[in-house]
Amino acid sequence: MKILILNEAKQASESGSKERRCAVSPSSVMRLSRKNVEILVETGAGVSSHYSDSELKEAGASIIDDVNGAVSDIDALICVNRPPADIITKLKPGTLIVGHIDPFFQQPLVTQLSESGMTTISVEMIPRSSRAQKMDALSSQASLAGYVMVMQAATHLPSILPMMMTPSGTIKPAKVFIIGAGVAGLQAIATAKRLGANVLAYDTRPVVAEQVESLGGKFLKIDIGETGQTKDGYAKELTEEQKQKLQDAQRDAITSSDIVITTAQLFGRKPPVLITKNTLEMMKPGSVVVDMAAQSGGNVEGSVPGETVDVNGVKVIGTGNWSQQVARAATDMYANNIFNLLDEFLDDESGTFNLDLEDDILAGCVITHDGNIINDMLKSAYEGA
Repeated sequence: MKILILNEAKQASESGSKERRCAVSPSSVMRLSRKNVEILVETGAGVSSHYSDSELKEAGASIIDDVNGAVSDIDALICVNRPPADIITKLKPGTLIVGHIDPFFQQPLVTQLSESGMTTISVEMIPRSSRAQKMDALSSQASLAGYVMVMQAATHLPSILPMMMTPSGTIKPAKVFIIGAGVAGLQAIATAKRLGANVLAYDTRPVVAEQVESLGGKFLKIDIGETGQTKDGYAKELTEEQKQKLQDAQRDAITSSDIVITTAQLFGRKPPVLITKNTLEMMKPGSVVVDMAAQSGGNVEGSVPGETVDVNGVKVIGTGNWSQQVARAATDMYANNIFNLLDEFLDDESGTFNLDLEDDILAGCVITHDGNIINDMLKSAYEGA
């Protein structure tokens, strides 16, 4: 099997930012090479995550300057994000493409991949099962995002997070309120707690209360009627009445906090608005709000995708690309996810990828194959659009 890794830092995203992560690390290259996998890496692909071409070459990769001459001969294109449209046209039918495709909001791209005969794995669609945990890139990157959001908030807060007792007086610990206790939220809770803050958290799924408390946080109990989670562990969408009750009940917690971090994202749908401009205006000057979902629609009215803005003295952070702020760790984790995904289905002797569409993992994450869009959830979403 011959795979190609692009230098994604050369490709500006829709927001104008550049990708800092790489789809392989020296460690993953070494392990893949032992399984009869040939790895071609475009020059400079690992530089932004602080892995030099020489390190990747020493691990077993071939470094190439011009990918155009190689794309027609590869078996797989492994990306962090979406593959460039001009590259897709040069791939042979049946090429395996892996990356963050964002398929629910990229119908034209998915259609192109299908019509070009590509076999596409969208890492966002990897099931949240015990067996698939080691290849769950969405969770690994979200965990880093939770850490980064707390650190960014701390740098903008005009105070400190821990309690500090000094001869000149005592500084009270900062109050941190985290909305959403998924992977990112739980990591944010753990990070803020380690830094000495008082942490309060809320999630529409009461089942996560125990997890919040095990990390040292307090769980805010709000009765908004029947809630729950999907079979994949995502929060179910709330009714309009429930959303209003939730906003009203959370207002006191938000306005009394020094830092608020929102992590509510709905799989395949736009995120809910959790903090209105009216609530922002009630917050103390100097407070900080981090909107994890700013780039996909936003949890906070007034957040700006890719920017940090001041709203009546409150800093609202919507910079996004959270895991890229710790690009080396993010690369290591993503590269491990990719290795585990490939390794699960590689034939050790021939190095070929066994595309078993009856397998529960591949059945969930393969979205195009043999000229068709084959994921039922995606087809339903497109038909209803």
